[in-house]
Amino acid sequence: MPRPHPAQLVYGSATVICATLAMLLLSETRSGTWIAVIALASLALGLLVAVTAPTAGPTPRRRRTVARAPAGVGPRTPAARPGPAPAARTAAAPAPAATAGLGARN
Repeated sequence: MPRPHPAQLVYGSATVICATLAMLLLSETRSGTWIAVIALASLALGLLVAVTAPTAGPTPRRRRTVARAPAGVGPRTPAARPGPAPAARTAAAPAPAATAGLGARN
């Protein structure tokens, strides 16, 4: 079982504290049974947040997947074609559809 990332521990702990306080203040309960129910619900919510929080760095599984990528996979450069040179792109010109979006390099 992998160890939790420190950010996951912080997110989960903060969720437990905030959820418990919010539910106790909103419900205005005085019964020990309902306080226990609220505490258990807050712990479950904190565990859910901690488990689903993203990790910061690449995991060993992702590193292995990237390392196994075949040599032919990657950005392709267009073959040299005889003829007129393509017009230079200016800053105002929109990016082609293939490179537009997140991670596009201009």
